[in-house]
Amino acid sequence: MQITPNLLDEATARGLLHEGQSAALWALLSEDQRDEPGFKPAHILYCVGGLVAIGAMTLFMTLGWERLGGGGLLGIALACALAAALATEHLLNNKHLVLPAGITGALAVALVPLAVYGAQRWLGWWPDAGGGKLYRDYHLLIDWRWLMMELATLAAAAVALWRWRLPFLVMPLAVTLWYLSMDTVALLLGGEPAMFFSDAGKRVSTAFGLCMLLFALLVDLRSKRALDFAFWLYVFGVISFWGGLTSMDSNSELGKFVYACINVWMIAVGAALSRRVFAVFGGIGLALYLGHLSHTVFRDSLLFPLALAAIGLGVMAAGVAWQRHEAALGARLRARLPAPLRELVARRAAG
Repeated sequence: MQITPNLLDEATARGLLHEGQSAALWALLSEDQRDEPGFKPAHILYCVGGLVAIGAMTLFMTLGWERLGGGGLLGIALACALAAALATEHLLNNKHLVLPAGITGALAVALVPLAVYGAQRWLGWWPDAGGGKLYRDYHLLIDWRWLMMELATLAAAAVALWRWRLPFLVMPLAVTLWYLSMDTVALLLGGEPAMFFSDAGKRVSTAFGLCMLLFALLVDLRSKRALDFAFWLYVFGVISFWGGLTSMDSNSELGKFVYACINVWMIAVGAALSRRVFAVFGGIGLALYLGHLSHTVFRDSLLFPLALAAIGLGVMAAGVAWQRHEAALGARLRARLPAPLRELVARRAAG
């Protein structure tokens, strides 16, 4: 439920709050929620500026940087990472600004691959530019040679999380885990990047995404604080799981039906945990399956659109029935869940 000043004023008008309490309560809520991510002007500026800075040092690195050599790249990466770490300390400890501190902390972690790449080139442990990959390829190409950079980034992210306890720091960790899964597949399947897109690679991606989702759920269950440390793990877990699952080519209609059921399950999980990423990708997957039915299985059927419309209206009717008996049905379903999961669902629903 979204608490607004108008809602507090209405509570005052009904005698639930005394005069002056609504303003004090709103001030307290505003102070408590000022660093919760949302579409607020300050937060938009934080995120846009931070993502531009992170992108500048990762995705948008140009060939000109390679002229600096390994030592130059290492020095610049360490200097920028130190500046970002000091900015994080200042924003968190002196200014008490959680969101921008998380972004500068993520920038410090995001510079670790560049530092490791520079160190490897400086020490002569990296293939020459003519026969090896360049740093700008790190975010574009799948290759097992990135593994050392990824492992170092995971270690740096773990240290940063231990030091600062900021949810946004999970973002570079989740991205790196996603990269690590793809590069590990390339290593296990013969070192060829294209092998990631083989059937075995797709299965590994699906399995890895499921493992990341289970890890995200564990983080969610163990987190008793208002800060959301599981968000980015859910995002990249769903991308890996759903992407691998969707890219599989099943020649069986039963397999495609199972795929549709999994997407319906994702929508249900998204509703239960209040995680939109499940519902978004589950909805896309369900739409893909219905498109397959429309254009392939029932291509010339006159009844399919009518049957599908009836199913849609039936789902809406179920939603109306659910809303009327939501409290009783929700309590009955939650009673069947394990206690930690029941507490998580209740906490997410309240938030």
